[in-house]
Amino acid sequence: MQLQSSLALIAPEIVLSLAGLALLLIAAWSRNAGRLVTILAAVALGGASVLVARALCSGAMGPDTLAFEGQFAADAFASFAKILIFVSAIACLMVAPRFFDRDGAIRAEYPVLMLFAALGMAIMVSATDFMTLYIGLELNSLAAYVLASFMRSDDRSAEAGLKYFVLGALASGILLYGISLVYGFTGTTSFEGARAAMSGELSMGMLFGLIFVLAGLAFKIAAVPFHMWTPDVYEGAPTPVTTFFATAPKVAAVALTARVALDAFGMQMDAWRQIVIFAALASIVVGALGAIGQSNLKRLLAYSSINNVGFILIGLAAGTAAGVSAMLVYLAIYVAMSLGSFVAVLMLRNAQGEQVEGLADIAGLSSTRPLLALCLAVMMFSLAGIPPLFGFWGKFVVFWAAVEADLVALAAIGIAASVIGAFYYIKVVKVMYFDEPAGVVTGRSDWAHWLILGVTTAAMSPLGYLLTRVLGDLADRAAEALLFVA
Repeated sequence: MQLQSSLALIAPEIVLSLAGLALLLIAAWSRNAGRLVTILAAVALGGASVLVARALCSGAMGPDTLAFEGQFAADAFASFAKILIFVSAIACLMVAPRFFDRDGAIRAEYPVLMLFAALGMAIMVSATDFMTLYIGLELNSLAAYVLASFMRSDDRSAEAGLKYFVLGALASGILLYGISLVYGFTGTTSFEGARAAMSGELSMGMLFGLIFVLAGLAFKIAAVPFHMWTPDVYEGAPTPVTTFFATAPKVAAVALTARVALDAFGMQMDAWRQIVIFAALASIVVGALGAIGQSNLKRLLAYSSINNVGFILIGLAAGTAAGVSAMLVYLAIYVAMSLGSFVAVLMLRNAQGEQVEGLADIAGLSSTRPLLALCLAVMMFSLAGIPPLFGFWGKFVVFWAAVEADLVALAAIGIAASVIGAFYYIKVVKVMYFDEPAGVVTGRSDWAHWLILGVTTAAMSPLGYLLTRVLGDLADRAAEALLFVA
């Protein structure tokens, strides 16, 4: 019965595993099945989302959500993150065929890799043991390295994959060393056991283990000072892959970091809170300053993602249920903003059908493609947190949670630093609406691009505030499930 119960809890992961293996066989036997495999992969992700939604809506928590003797948690917190991951992956699959059509046809390996990456991320956010954590992390990372270098004929893509692999391997080594220290000084790899062992005075070995684990996870969320890979990888990777990197893996890494900090290291909040506060403020400032001088839109959005990670970490630094809930709300809003922004970049094509990424190329876009310019402007203002757009709500709930946790100085500095970020977002809008038309962007866009851009633009408009109650309730349930052990 215990095995049967565990298998029922990991039903979404089983669906993705079987679908990935089946599609891998189709990809191996058929050279022209790219679109079919893409559709089937999206269907598999949709089915997994339906299975996950039940746990989220019920607010599942407690021992009944633990599988395989406490190594895997199918609770509401993991379910919230999984739905964001699966929806992001589906959106990235939808926009891929048009992009890869310029080189012939989309290869079937692409959706298979996306599927296995999503499977790895699902394991990550449900991990309640350091061994489960590492398995999920590496499954996601190995697929991501290949995705980054997927365009074999493009030197930039090959360079992005190499940089991501080398720095990712370094981060994995740091994380594994931290896990080994935690295991050595606590005698267990389970989060519950580590939490109990750290309930007393923190030894020097445990402290170093905690620091190395958080350093390894900081690389995965692209937090300063482990952010150096982000601009190069975002610029060099194929744009649908960059869209994927900016959304799903970010959600998985942030959720995993929150679970490790509040569950495994929950009894030593004062020890890790200093690290998180530093990473939050440094990410906000470095991300904002780094984006100012960028002339490539993908690099600009890469620094924007670093900047946004800083705001997300403010919610984690609060260390309360309200802080976790605010962090999840911000994550959901950030995923929508990132999807919309990168899909808009995907739609920037010249007369030859080639994608353009330069800031100068979108000069006067409001004259040549007014609807596209409007949607991109909504995304930029929302990322800047300018009311009444929905992006403002994400920043508001995060700062409010910090104030409630008596981190007033952190909230004040975060608010002041967010003003810096507004400069480069408004710069993009200024170029589109007030510069002389460059006439570069003339290509047509696919229906899938318009669908995703339209949905995300509507969500980020003032209409998005209609979702605040539903989104807040789901985030509250997820936060309660994470903090149930406390």
